[in-house]
Amino acid sequence: MKNDLHRLMAEHELDAIWVVGPAMHNPPMVYLTGGGHITQGDLILKRGEKGVLFHGPMERDEAARTGLITRSYSNYPFAELLKEANQNRFRASVLRLKRMLEDLNLTQGRIMLYGQYDAGVAFALFDALQKELPGLTVLGDVENQVLQQAMLTKDREEVDRIRRVGEKTVEVIANTADFLTSQKVRGDVLVDSEGKPVTVGRVKRLINLWLAERDLENPEGTIFAIGRDAGVPHSSGNAQDVIKTGQTIVFDIFPCEAGGGYFFDITRTWCIGHAPEAVEKVYEQVLSVFHTVSAEVRIHGHFRDLQRRTCELFEAMGHPTVLTQPQTEVGYVHSLGHGVGLNIHEKPLSGLMAAPEDDVLLPGSVITIEPGLYYPEQGMGVRLENTLYLSQDGTVETLANYPLDLVLELKG
Repeated sequence: MKNDLHRLMAEHELDAIWVVGPAMHNPPMVYLTGGGHITQGDLILKRGEKGVLFHGPMERDEAARTGLITRSYSNYPFAELLKEANQNRFRASVLRLKRMLEDLNLTQGRIMLYGQYDAGVAFALFDALQKELPGLTVLGDVENQVLQQAMLTKDREEVDRIRRVGEKTVEVIANTADFLTSQKVRGDVLVDSEGKPVTVGRVKRLINLWLAERDLENPEGTIFAIGRDAGVPHSSGNAQDVIKTGQTIVFDIFPCEAGGGYFFDITRTWCIGHAPEAVEKVYEQVLSVFHTVSAEVRIHGHFRDLQRRTCELFEAMGHPTVLTQPQTEVGYVHSLGHGVGLNIHEKPLSGLMAAPEDDVLLPGSVITIEPGLYYPEQGMGVRLENTLYLSQDGTVETLANYPLDLVLELKG
């Protein structure tokens, strides 16, 4: 949680955290500011002190709402800096950063850098800054040991925000199911009242509309994949594909609060009208594993142990998995789940190779559980997913739910 940050900074011998970029769709900045319409900022959090947000003068009111100490870039007049830098704009930008750090008495020590910036510009700026301040070391958190570690557990306000996104997302899923089941069928193709085939692209446009009406965004896109595409886990679906009865549809939706806030993640697999026998069998197997593994989520358990358990369950059913066939592209081909927060994928991790030893399920963790089986050449894929919260008292809560029915019955 946020109150762990200063402890984590001390453990990693950091003197400060420096977050750059906007306060929208920039998880580190949103985490420390709460978000808002700040198009560019520098937030410097010294260990043991309150954060200082440097901002543009036109966004002073937005900056003030963060509750941080605020300082306008206008305190460092660029015309004066340009004069000092012999009209070299890059050099003037470096000098401004130097003045900011000098004002915070932060001219030496170890600073960890986060946020969003053009990679080339960031490299040039901070490389030049370290030459201006040779006692300063700017680091990257390549092992995700500080900010991501703090974000691993959520406080009550964060969980409530994720839950609200989930409740709105479930409404969108219900709208999607209602739309699909209200159509007619010509042959095996869903058609609208004008006889036009219903396509994946049309469904996605409606999903985007329903999300926007609820102040949600889906910057990562929505997976709505049918038939063979449903058998490729991260295929988002072909916009031109028509919706047909009896084909599996993997509907994985993971929107966030408008402006780039907290995410929610849920997946359902549907067949319209009816499901072939082979699909029903695979679906029941995934559903069984989904219920079994969800019931075995425990505080202080290793997430990757649940991944191993999932593999063993599927292999006992005769499916290949990444446990014994790491390169498999059929059967169970991915990890069980991931943390959810200001990033759609964050700690804790569950992959057998990706998850570090200390990635355990702690009180306050928000995770997904999403087993699946994929057989693209058979024209099918099945995945089921919920987002779970591990509360401080050890209980496991599904933050927002939707029925797990495979078949959506047509209304006509």
